[in-house]
Amino acid sequence: MKIYEELTARGLIAQVTDEEEIRELVNNGKATFYIGFDPTADSLHVGHFMALCLMKRLQMAGNKPIALLGGGTGMIGDPSGRSDMRQMMTEETIQYNCDCFRKQMSRFIDFSEGKALMVNNADWLLDLNYVEMLREVGAHFSVNNMLRAECYKQRMEKGLSFFEFNYMIMQSYDFYMLYKNYGCNMQFGGDDQWSNMLGGTELIRRKLGKDAYAMTITLLLNSEGKKMGKTQSGAVWLDPNKTSPFDFYQYWRNVSDADVLKCLRMLTFLPLEQIDEMDKWEGSQLNTAKEILAYELTSLVHGEEEAGKSQEAARALFTSGNAADMPSAVIEQSDLQDGNIDLISLLHKSGLVGSRSEGRRAIEQGGVAIDGEKITDVKYLVPGEKLDGDGIVLKRGKKNFRKVTMK
Repeated sequence: MKIYEELTARGLIAQVTDEEEIRELVNNGKATFYIGFDPTADSLHVGHFMALCLMKRLQMAGNKPIALLGGGTGMIGDPSGRSDMRQMMTEETIQYNCDCFRKQMSRFIDFSEGKALMVNNADWLLDLNYVEMLREVGAHFSVNNMLRAECYKQRMEKGLSFFEFNYMIMQSYDFYMLYKNYGCNMQFGGDDQWSNMLGGTELIRRKLGKDAYAMTITLLLNSEGKKMGKTQSGAVWLDPNKTSPFDFYQYWRNVSDADVLKCLRMLTFLPLEQIDEMDKWEGSQLNTAKEILAYELTSLVHGEEEAGKSQEAARALFTSGNAADMPSAVIEQSDLQDGNIDLISLLHKSGLVGSRSEGRRAIEQGGVAIDGEKITDVKYLVPGEKLDGDGIVLKRGKKNFRKVTMK
């Protein structure tokens, strides 16, 4: 099976501009393609992870990836899929975030010996002359067509600033510059980027008289139609300091039965034949499939050693109720009152609930346990000495744990 057919079989392809040409390019290693990453935080997250895996697959098939850091577009912010305007960042913050992205991307993409490029669009966007940009680029865009674009539609009621309205033009200009400077003939991106990507192919055709191509990746949605990669506490990050390898492992270990095989196909590098065999699995076998998914993805992001430790810790959690590598929280002496801390405060301070009222409900509903013992008393006090040494394992629900100790 060639790479284009494999991408199709894995359910990764959403829309393409010219299927025959794109199949020919990627199957024969003739694609020089790019994916853009706007530096909106100091770490990549699960949403980026899928794009990085696609880049890795295509590079393994002989194609050349360009990772485009959005040092320029990050100054504006992509309105796609958002109900309000992004918070504007300083140049220093954007540069710092770009530097963080560089380190993380090198784990997935081989940048040695010209096999891939990493480029920053600040190199051409920040020095643009406004009038020249309007004449050379803006003249090729129809406002009527732009307003029909899906990425702008949902913003029209609440209001779309002229500031953000320019984003499509900037992204299109990126494709044009990458085509001119690096021979980049394809752009890949999430399915919510389709309108922006078409703008790029059209600008190249109008300015250079050349053909360029676009392909969007299926968005990673769960069975309820919601974007995957988010938890109650926020995004699932690739930086181990923001989402620990154990929490990363647990996120994938706890996906629903309906989503596990889709995730195995779209995100792992396991052979499709092996995954197809799992289609027959039922009941407890699906838990095995989830363990495989969690191990494979944690290994890709954090390495085999961390994946093994996380798997061992997760299993230990359900057998002995304790494990050295589970996520931890530290309580200060000053958090104690008369040598104790109430359970609701402990849940809140350890990050297992977002508010005291949420903690109270969790206890009342029987969803809280200390070292495997269920606690239903909302006035329960945890003695400070229990938090000394190895501390306690505090559990909320079936999937959320913290090893809680005291300084």
